[in-house]
Amino acid sequence: MAKPSAKNSQLKQHAQKNLDDAQVIANGIKKPDQTKEQTKLVAQGIQKGIELYKKQQKAKARELDKQKKKASKLEAESQPDEAIDAPQKRRFSHWLPWLLLIASWAGFAAYLSPL
Repeated sequence: MAKPSAKNSQLKQHAQKNLDDAQVIANGIKKPDQTKEQTKLVAQGIQKGIELYKKQQKAKARELDKQKKKASKLEAESQPDEAIDAPQKRRFSHWLPWLLLIASWAGFAAYLSPL
């Protein structure tokens, strides 16, 4: 006898949860003269609606993920242009503290030196 896969068991659990939710909703909107069969049919309709809604939400989530990946890919493609400029900025910013230190010492020496 073959063991059910983990994915199969998860699908069954989700289907059972959807059925339970549908039955709760169907019982909540039940009319006084409604038969059990009618309630069961209503619950099945609600269950199909829940499953359809979840499929639509998954499709939307996948589409959003695709758009995010595409946007990040485009951003990554545009960044190498900025990366070329970055070493030039870093090279200047590396010397800036030293230049300021030398200028301040020169100014200090000029201030203290007798004329």
